[in-house]
Amino acid sequence: MSLRMPFFGNTFSPKKIPPRKSASLSSLHTLDRSTREVELGLEYGPPAMNLGGQTLKFEDGQWITESGGNSSGREVQRLKKRNLQLEEENNLLKLKIETLLDMLTETTVEYHLMEKEVEDIKSQRQRKKL
Repeated sequence: MSLRMPFFGNTFSPKKIPPRKSASLSSLHTLDRSTREVELGLEYGPPAMNLGGQTLKFEDGQWITESGGNSSGREVQRLKKRNLQLEEENNLLKLKIETLLDMLTETTVEYHLMEKEVEDIKSQRQRKKL
C-alpha cells in the first residue's frame, strides 16, 4: 500500500505570473531632464513652510522667518541674544544665592556650636559654686 496520494504530483510547480504591462502610471518619465529636475525637485534648497502667512526656512539648524509676519529676522536674532544674556544672568544669580545659603548654613552651625559652648561653660561654673 502506497502512502502517496495519487491526485497530487510528485513536484510542486506553481503557475508563472505574467509580467506587468507598465511599471508606472506617471507621465514624469516622458519629460526631458531639465523639466524633470524642476518637477521632482532635484535642485532643492533648505526646507521651507508657510504658517499663518509667515514663510519659514530651515537654515543652520534653526527656522528663520523669510517673509511676512510681524517680526523681522533681526528682531528675532536680537531677542534670542537678549534671551541668552538673561539666561546667563539668571544662572549667575542662582549660583550667588546658593553660595549665600551655604554661607548662612555655615554661620548658623557656628552660632549653635558657640551657644552650646556657652551653655556648657555656664553649667560648669554652677557646678563649681555648689
